[in-house]
Amino acid sequence: MFIDKITVKVIGGRGGDGSKAFRREKYVPDGGPDGGDGGRGGSVIFKVNSGMRTLMDFKFKHKFEAESGQHGQKKSCYGKSGKDLILPVPPGTIVKDENDIIIADLTEPGEEAVIAKGGRGGRGNRKFATPTRRTPNFSEPGFSGEEKEVTIELKLIADVGLLGFPNVGKSTFLSNSTDATPKIANYHFTTIKPNLGVVNSIPGKSFVIADIPGLINGASKGIGLGFEFLRHVERTKILIHFVDVSGIEGRDPIKDFDEINAELEHYNEQLAKRVQIVAANKIDLLSEDNDNLKVFTEEMNKRGIEVFPISAATGKGINSLLKRATELLDTVEVIPLFDDSELIVTFEEKEASVIDIEVKRGIYYVTGTSMDRLVFSTDFDNLESMRRFHRVLEHKNVLDRLRKMGIEDGDLVNIEGYELEYIE
Repeated sequence: MFIDKITVKVIGGRGGDGSKAFRREKYVPDGGPDGGDGGRGGSVIFKVNSGMRTLMDFKFKHKFEAESGQHGQKKSCYGKSGKDLILPVPPGTIVKDENDIIIADLTEPGEEAVIAKGGRGGRGNRKFATPTRRTPNFSEPGFSGEEKEVTIELKLIADVGLLGFPNVGKSTFLSNSTDATPKIANYHFTTIKPNLGVVNSIPGKSFVIADIPGLINGASKGIGLGFEFLRHVERTKILIHFVDVSGIEGRDPIKDFDEINAELEHYNEQLAKRVQIVAANKIDLLSEDNDNLKVFTEEMNKRGIEVFPISAATGKGINSLLKRATELLDTVEVIPLFDDSELIVTFEEKEASVIDIEVKRGIYYVTGTSMDRLVFSTDFDNLESMRRFHRVLEHKNVLDRLRKMGIEDGDLVNIEGYELEYIE
């Protein structure tokens, strides 16, 4: 089964909790805190496996979670970090977040991308000891890992893409010019999944061809197989457009050519700009009084498009077409896969130093990455932990900013969802 698009949930491992412990050793009269830090949680990592061709491994399991870090131990022993969860994906895999923003584009063998980071381990009470706070009676819990729902989309890596209506001979061409073995039959939509083949027409200059299921007029509206597989020619440098010039199905090759290009442009304007050469197929079925090939070639030449008369069934003209494709691959520049509306971004932590304060309906809202971490790491039932919480707010000038904004005793302060009453 060919699976090329699927949505899964990925969760980074939770960090281990820091330890709250004290030294209890003979001949150590003033044993202090010695709680170790928790281990970092493992991350979910996608890694390219060149042996994979589909996303089949993700079909029956939609949730992937990395290992959590172990808790810290006494005697300043750190918890063991959780193992990263490495998931193999085929080359050409694109990963998008919930907002359809691309977060990874994996093409090279062995290439990796961290999709969900593991949480940081909590600090043990040893880390909170100061000259004035000699025996801190609290530690820090581990942080949760990133949790995301991502869409994994496969866009096959090929140099040349084959376009055309169903039953125009693309699969026959692929089978006769490469080692690929696509299904071939004399009916429409024989090909229902993309096929890849390697061409060696010129020694030392091989290239990969992608044959996709045939398009028809109205594909953009879901007719036929729609645009379901066009993503697999988005990485190609050139396109070979197949048309049936024999007329045995009563089709007009010029009209077919224009309709396919209209559908292509509707799908992706960047893809419609790819260099095209035309394979005028089934010349072996032309009768002597059939001038379809002549009329079609003259029209394409007016448009500056090269036409190669071929017979995929007999092999006539195929070598000339492949040699021309090989020559073009050395001269054609790659058009970027993504335009400005589909930017590639990477996971980066939000700037921790930015703290925003705003007033809504009499409540002071304090937000920021560092505040979220502070609230998470505070035990509000522990007096020492609360004192540290207050000192951090003073150190980061949060309390001073609140005073300048006119806060009064009894006003409510919401710090990343945790509501407190302000008392000077």
